[in-house]
Amino acid sequence: MGNLQIKPKHQMTDAERVQDLQRKLYRKAKQDKKFRFYVLYDKVRLPHFLREAYRRSKAKKGGPGVDGVNFKDIEAYGVDKFISEIIKELEDRTYKPQAVLRVEIPKANGVTRPLGIPTVKDRLIQTVVKLVIEPIFEADFEDTSYGFRPHRSAAGAVREIRQNLQGGKTDIFDADLSAYFDTIPHKELMHLLTA
Repeated sequence: MGNLQIKPKHQMTDAERVQDLQRKLYRKAKQDKKFRFYVLYDKVRLPHFLREAYRRSKAKKGGPGVDGVNFKDIEAYGVDKFISEIIKELEDRTYKPQAVLRVEIPKANGVTRPLGIPTVKDRLIQTVVKLVIEPIFEADFEDTSYGFRPHRSAAGAVREIRQNLQGGKTDIFDADLSAYFDTIPHKELMHLLTA
């Protein structure tokens, strides 16, 4: 077995530091199902989390939201300055998300579906929140769940279905959740998440 090299925090990249904390959050959530994570807001304000969220958001090459600000604008302004201002807003609790730009995306069948495009700033903060809470929820998800999960894909779901069919599991359930995410009862969902 090779030597495991553990880097001091000051030598770790932003991605490695984020992954390190995610591992710790996941392990705690997995070990103690009843544990409640009350102090996570401070993690959302960590510079390395925000820098990593910026890197990931930029990699998706999304367009600007209602404010018209794109990644080139932010880089011309200064990414560090932009992130520092976000940290200040989060610390002062003055951050307010902006409206979402609504565009219609054509589908193959000729109809359109609405797509909401948040501002880059809001996208960045959403990504940070996802980075912080995702490992906690991942600890509770079923192994057979594939939708919108890290290191999971439709191809993996198809492989599992194929294995189940080969193993004699032939009952299939089909559900069409047309426009479901437009009708989620947010108040009730928030109650379940904070209970």
